[in-house]
This record gives sequence, structure tokens and C-alpha cells, in this order.
Amino acid sequence: MPIDWSQFAKQIAPYQKFILTSHIRPDADALGSELGMAGVLRALGKHVRIVNGQSTPPNLKFLDPAGEIKAIGVDVTAEQLADADALIVLDTSAWAQLGPMSDVIRTTKAKKFVVDHHLSEDDLGAESFKDTSSEATGRLITDAAAALGVKLTPEIATPLFAALATDTGWYRFLSTTGGTYRAAAALVEAGAVPGQIYKQLYEQDTLGRIHLIGRVLERAEAEKNGKLIHTYVQLPDFSACGAQPTDTEDVINMTLQVAGTEVAVIAVEQAGGAVKFSFRSRPAANGGQLDCRLLAEQFGGGGHKAAAGATLREPLMAARSKVLEAVRAAMG
Repeated sequence: MPIDWSQFAKQIAPYQKFILTSHIRPDADALGSELGMAGVLRALGKHVRIVNGQSTPPNLKFLDPAGEIKAIGVDVTAEQLADADALIVLDTSAWAQLGPMSDVIRTTKAKKFVVDHHLSEDDLGAESFKDTSSEATGRLITDAAAALGVKLTPEIATPLFAALATDTGWYRFLSTTGGTYRAAAALVEAGAVPGQIYKQLYEQDTLGRIHLIGRVLERAEAEKNGKLIHTYVQLPDFSACGAQPTDTEDVINMTLQVAGTEVAVIAVEQAGGAVKFSFRSRPAANGGQLDCRLLAEQFGGGGHKAAAGATLREPLMAARSKVLEAVRAAMG
């Protein structure tokens, strides 16, 4: 269902001091949506702070040149956020994805809102403004700006373009519509420069990331007559390659480049004993498609039909075996 932005405007009108937050391991849609919403709210005369459960990944810091996105427990304390009278959660509706910010959200006296496009959700005790048909939360914020009469600036348009482009796979995913291109056009006309954004996102690799990608792709295995492809990252791989945990971003999409692949899975071992799984699927030759969201929800995760994720707290190989068994069962 499309969001009634006039109702959103009415509900936020009484509040002046806003905190914006999103999920841990923030991607371009999370960060871009936060920065875009911050610009919209400031245009409406609001005071805004952006605080996430984890720091911004190095490869995405270009979206926030002023460094206004903070991390709880690193740059700011929960006590310093106590004066907020409104809090907006963007690009997630799940407690598990909020990390250290979940404690702030549970205890805050501020009025809570959610703006999101994911199907998976928990009860965050918030007023929810969701459109699960939307291709990106960044698209929702772009629409909000138009509906609320906020003029897009380059500072608003640039992170929103990054959000929209990345969550649609640079406009190649099935979620892309004519409306996607119209929204992108509005952002470009407002000052977003696609070539510069693409360069920052995809042409700033380190040698460590290249080495890590090579190692992970070398481990890739195919099953189900090539319809399933899976690989994994061990914690020591990062130091061995001189890479960072954020360097696994988009590696799973590289496995989908293998002809005949319908489902891809990557397991990434995390510090602290957890294993993060990412799932991707694309339409099969018979027209069907594995629902990654339903698969991820079996393990406490969530996401979209074509892209989802979950985290298991057990050893890598045991977790990988359990998840792959579920994937095979889901594929039939």
C-alpha cells in the first residue's frame, strides 16, 4: 500500500527533536534514507541527529561528508539521546537488526515511527509507515520529499540516489519500474551525479578486498544441476587477505553471474561466534522463484523475496550445513 505522507506529516508535526536510526551493517539504502530523511525534516524546521548501532562502513563514508552519522557507544551515549521527542527507524522493522540501538528504542520516551519497505517486521511499538512494494526505502524518502513540498538539494539527492540505485542493483532487479526511473531522474535533476556515485561505490576497492573476493569465489560450489551456488568466508580470511568485514559486500551477487544459477548463499563468519548468511534468488526457467525472505525467517532473519539475510550463533560449518539443508529443501 502506498504511504499516506499527509498522515505522516500530521503525526510528526508536534515533535521537534528527532533521532534517526537504521539497521546494523548499514548499507547505502539505510544510510541514504537516513541522510535524505534528515534533510527533509530539517527543511520542515526540525532538529535531527542520526545514530546507528554500528559505525558507517569505510566504503560508504562518502555519503556522509560532514560525518553526522554517529554510532551509539562510540560517538554518543544513550543518555545524550534522552532529550529527543521523536525517533524514526528507517529501512528495518526488526529488533535483531537494530543492534545496540534496540535498548535505546525500547526505553525511549520519544514517539516512535518506522519508515520501511521490508515485509519482515516486529512490533517496535511505533507508528508504521511501510510500503512493501517499494524498491527501496530511499524511494520512499524521495516520495516523501515531493509529497511534503521539500525541495531536493544535492545533499539530499546524492545519498537518496545511492540508496535507490544499490537496492535495485543499478536498476536491473525486477523491483525496478518506470516510477523508479522517474524518481532517479528527479534526484539527478536535483544534483545527484550517477557517475561519481558509481565510482565511489564500486571503483574504490583495496587490494585486500580483491584478494578476499578471489578466495571466496574459489570456494564456490554448485549443486542442483547448477541451480544452487554457495560459498563462505572464515574469520581468518580477513587478516590473511588484508581485508575488512565490509569487503564481503556484493560478493554474493558475483556468484549469481554463473549461468543457470537460481539461488545463491554466502556464509560470513563474524567476530564473537556468529555467522551471517545472505540469500539471493532470481526467477527460474519455469517462472518460479525461491522466496529468500521465508527462508531467512526460518533462522530469525528477514528481507525480501529476492534478497534476505539471517544470523546464526553457532560454529561456521555447523551453521552452514543447517542452512544449506534448509535451502535444498526449499528448492525441492
